[in-house]
Amino acid sequence: MTLMRTDPFRELDRLTQQVLGTAQRPAALPMDAYRDGVTFVVEPDMPGVDPESIGLDVERNALAVKAERRPSAGPDTEILIADRPAGSFSRRLLLGDSLDTDRIEATYDAGVLRLRIPVAEQAKPRRIPISGGAGGPREIKG
Repeated sequence: MTLMRTDPFRELDRLTQQVLGTAQRPAALPMDAYRDGVTFVVEPDMPGVDPESIGLDVERNALAVKAERRPSAGPDTEILIADRPAGSFSRRLLLGDSLDTDRIEATYDAGVLRLRIPVAEQAKPRRIPISGGAGGPREIKG
């Protein structure tokens, strides 16, 4: 027979930290990311976030998105249901070398931050002319 020591609140604490985050480890932002032609689009959900609290930083190929949602209830308010997490949120994305991080555009509308990151000119597909041979020069897609 084995004796196990259990803590019934351990799983609850772990779940709370994942959803709400802590000061040392902010909660992650749910997001969509896709390519639209020659632009990559990243859309993290940030409902209830003040646009002034959003921070975007690019260092080399790493994009950091940070935001803070403050509780809407005051300190003397009795909270009945609190499903929407408050506090700090962050997401770090590693971007490929083919993206032009100097021309990132950011907009915030209806609780969604939209980042548009263009593909760098040198990474766009282009045609390369070939000279010589019968029939003169031709182009082959490179």
